[in-house]
Amino acid sequence: MLPRTLEPEVMDTAEEAKDYDAMDHSAVNRKFVDELLAEWSPNRSCRSRILDVGTGTAQIPIELARQQPALQITAIDLAEEMLKLGERNVASAGLGGVIMLERIDAKSMPYDDAAFDVVMSNSIVHHIPEPWTVFREMLRVLKPGGLLFVRDLLRPESTEEIERLVKTYAGDENAHQQQLFRQSFHAALTVEEMRELIGAAGLRRESVQQTSDRHWTVCARVD
Repeated sequence: MLPRTLEPEVMDTAEEAKDYDAMDHSAVNRKFVDELLAEWSPNRSCRSRILDVGTGTAQIPIELARQQPALQITAIDLAEEMLKLGERNVASAGLGGVIMLERIDAKSMPYDDAAFDVVMSNSIVHHIPEPWTVFREMLRVLKPGGLLFVRDLLRPESTEEIERLVKTYAGDENAHQQQLFRQSFHAALTVEEMRELIGAAGLRRESVQQTSDRHWTVCARVD
């Protein structure tokens, strides 16, 4: 098994943000939102509050808001350059009344306990040296009965497998984008590592499942 090799916690150069935003995430973002909505239905009597942790350039909140416009989505990231592009993307989509972007450290959120109906996150965990610090906060701000839905890359067993995945899923991207993808695999956690983390947080280990050849997903209702 490859050891975990950390990458920078914050992707905050203009080049990194631009390259990330330009990569074609549309299919995986749609799949994320479709599977989230298969597990959770918005409250029709009031605006459900959603928190997206590590939103990047806000692509997933935009996809979610297009499918469910009667939501109140707070999307946070620590990378200022990512948020600049996110603000532009939200404005271009005409969703400024649905999605609010904030520059917040996911390891120390300013929100009240039990503030959100759903806490979701895609691809933040591999950026965090000690991911339990983020999960602790996500669970704190989630309402009882709320849904935790978190997805990220999983670390393959060999560099050969990483190269296969890079070729398969980023073969048409430029060299810098491919390197970002490659580094993310090296920094990712395995399913077993995630199960240990989730179990220590008091959730069922089975809440973590491998959901593609390159992803794990945490899907859990919180008491």
